[in-house]
Amino acid sequence: MTISIVKPQLVHVDDIARICAEGWKQTVAGILSAKYQKQNIAYWYNPGKVAQDVQAGLYSYIALVSMKVVGVIGGAMKDGSTEIYVLYVDSLYRYLGIGSKLLAALTEQQVAEGAKEQWVSVQEGNQLGIPFYEARGFIYKQKNMTETETSERQVSLRYYRKI
Repeated sequence: MTISIVKPQLVHVDDIARICAEGWKQTVAGILSAKYQKQNIAYWYNPGKVAQDVQAGLYSYIALVSMKVVGVIGGAMKDGSTEIYVLYVDSLYRYLGIGSKLLAALTEQQVAEGAKEQWVSVQEGNQLGIPFYEARGFIYKQKNMTETETSERQVSLRYYRKI
């Protein structure tokens, strides 16, 4: 199986939206209500919003297997520090090194742009994301709590690493 890491194009929008929506839903299953999940997905992962974000460069790379989008990562840099906004891999393609390849591509780009550290927020209890980032040198820094539009408490864990 050949995995290609490339910049996303508008033709990839529907697959990016699907992978992000499914991945995010899996991270909050049993934690946040179906109502909030539906609202959040409708806002962030609708094809129109994803298309805008692709054009703005917020989705940095996608992983392709046989021309099929199977993973996506997005992030940006500010003041020498970077934030990883999204990193999701289609559930049928997990544990094949795709997430690592996406992270490596984004990290290489960010280092070339002068980044010194990377930050990521991971949903508390996310047993896919937390071990992934910790295995790649990310260190837990703090817990953030926010209230959702549906008056639920969302807890994210902040991790960082020097790059």
